[in-house]
Amino acid sequence: MNTARILFALAAVGLLGCGPRQREMVTIYVSEDRVFSEPILKDFEKETGVPIRAVYDTEEAKSTGVMNRLLAEKGNPQADVYWANEPVRADVLRQQGISAPFKPDNAQEIPESFKDPQGFWTGFSARARLFVVNKKAKYKPTSVLSYTDAKARGLAVIANPLFGTTTAQMAALFSLWGDEKARQFLGSMKANQVKLSTGNGESADFVASGEFDFALVDSDDAVDRIRHGKPIEIAYPDQGEGDAGLLLIPNAVALIRNGPNSAGGRKLIEYLLSKETERKLAAADCAQIPLHPGVTPPAELKPIGQLKIMKVNYAELGAKLQAIQPALKAWAGY
Repeated sequence: MNTARILFALAAVGLLGCGPRQREMVTIYVSEDRVFSEPILKDFEKETGVPIRAVYDTEEAKSTGVMNRLLAEKGNPQADVYWANEPVRADVLRQQGISAPFKPDNAQEIPESFKDPQGFWTGFSARARLFVVNKKAKYKPTSVLSYTDAKARGLAVIANPLFGTTTAQMAALFSLWGDEKARQFLGSMKANQVKLSTGNGESADFVASGEFDFALVDSDDAVDRIRHGKPIEIAYPDQGEGDAGLLLIPNAVALIRNGPNSAGGRKLIEYLLSKETERKLAAADCAQIPLHPGVTPPAELKPIGQLKIMKVNYAELGAKLQAIQPALKAWAGY
């Protein structure tokens, strides 16, 4: 009898200790690189006492793994929050009825152009698409059209447009210019002997080694090489009067509809959209650009207020991205 009572008491203690914690736990699916996102989530746990269950994309999945999981779980949601490394996939959740509208208090100062109008996702901490230029370069680019300048023939490199943020760049240009001009741009790049690399990092390395004069890459790739003492400098494309501006690619966070802990999910989203989180991501090796006014950007980059930003509808980029795949495959030789 005494043994039974002891076992019952231990079980009761276990239930009291674990049950509430399990109910309080927030589950987040994450496409942002784990090395940068995990410290933020651990800080949330420490500061709030709310436990986090995080499911991260692998490098091989390239931001599609947790997205496919969310789609598969639509009828029985297991996540409360989705942290995307760009808005296009976050908007897919809206289109599929997987996310729920939520307009966080901490997002009030973030520009409206980086939010879904109905609150289905909110952008924060962005990467800029900019040029890395070798310090000894013969040619200094000023626009994405520099890729087609005869003076830059054979001097430039760009990441394969079928993958990563270069795909978003091409989708933005097709949306901005229209299909005919964008297709002509692709043809002119090929005629100008633009080198195709496997990714933004390799493009940046080609420029740093002096093999090529310039490349369009993400700002984190540029900052990483500068911090490692590589002989490159940054150039911001299309900043002149009448120019379209550079493409900015923010992270995006969305609340999952009918998640197991929606209240905890809202609390986590408020934390991710805080100025303090943007400060941390700006100071980290990912060197992301804050969208809140007054938050100091990485020392190597200009603040958002000093940049001319391309006006894009991130929701439309997803559809455009799919539509231009045949053209990009043909251009890349697939």
